Amino acid sequence: MSEQAVKVDQSAATAQDKLAQLSRMTLIVADTGDIDAVKSFSPVDCTTNPSLIFKAAQMPAYAHLVQEARSWGESQGKTSEERLDAALDRLAIAFGTELSRLVPGRVSTEVDAALSFDTEATIRKAERLIELYEQAGVPKSRILIKIAATWEGIRAAERLERAGINCNLTLLFGFAQATACADAGVFLISPFVGRILDWHVARGESFAPGEDPGVASVRRIYEHYKRHGYQTVVMAASFRSTAQIEALAGCDRMTISPALLTELRSQTGDVMRRLVAGAETSPRPGAGSEAAFRWSLNDDAMATEKLAEGIRLFHADGIKLRQFIAKVAKA
Repeated sequence: MSEQAVKVDQSAATAQDKLAQLSRMTLIVADTGDIDAVKSFSPVDCTTNPSLIFKAAQMPAYAHLVQEARSWGESQGKTSEERLDAALDRLAIAFGTELSRLVPGRVSTEVDAALSFDTEATIRKAERLIELYEQAGVPKSRILIKIAATWEGIRAAERLERAGINCNLTLLFGFAQATACADAGVFLISPFVGRILDWHVARGESFAPGEDPGVASVRRIYEHYKRHGYQTVVMAASFRSTAQIEALAGCDRMTISPALLTELRSQTGDVMRRLVAGAETSPRPGAGSEAAFRWSLNDDAMATEKLAEGIRLFHADGIKLRQFIAKVAKA
């Protein structure tokens, strides 16, 4: 489905569940590492992160993937840490390869969050992941490398895109991040909806259904991209409810958890398009400097705090996954 997805024929859609209707105007991506869940929903794309891989790796159904990755890692590197690094990469590729067989589109695989402030290391890791995918028979055209939307991550993505490796910039909470990604020619961004709302709710704020700050953030980014003719895909992520999803119907893509996909499939009623790309575009503003990016991000307390928190949480789950794989060798 193209970004200019066909409009929903409401008379035909009335009898359809909400997921079916949404799929006619937005490309649906499964936000999971659970292979069985992907089989159930047949999404176009699939995206994972360290937290999802850690959760999936603990499922008995995927024990063989963990064991194979650990065994392969033992033949790589000179130190135990290098062998564990290799096993982690292999496990990510194993899940990604399985998922690529189930979806017709792309699979997103995330770079270690510990590299979020190291441009050169991020590039090396991305190139290594692509190399492993190609060895497994999955071409780079089927893969998106997920990178945290830090200044360093965006610069890494800019260079990777020029080398033909498409990227998904994640942990995106602020407008400054979004504009910098578009200026860098990034293939896709994942602006987070639910975590933005979480930040405001934690401070005692409340909002009417149409005033959700996470929804408003994605709407602003989408309208900016379309107005100025940027090709970067907007893939809304991190939903807390089907109401948030419906409020962004028409977004280029949405990555949705199996739980919310199940809810949408069980619900009926009309889903109306909320985001529409205008026919006219305006001249693009000039690309911002590093100083301007850092100041704008610093000036947005929510984006600053949620970006830092997200990197810490992904890194923590990466450590848990590392410890889990290390124990496999001793079992």
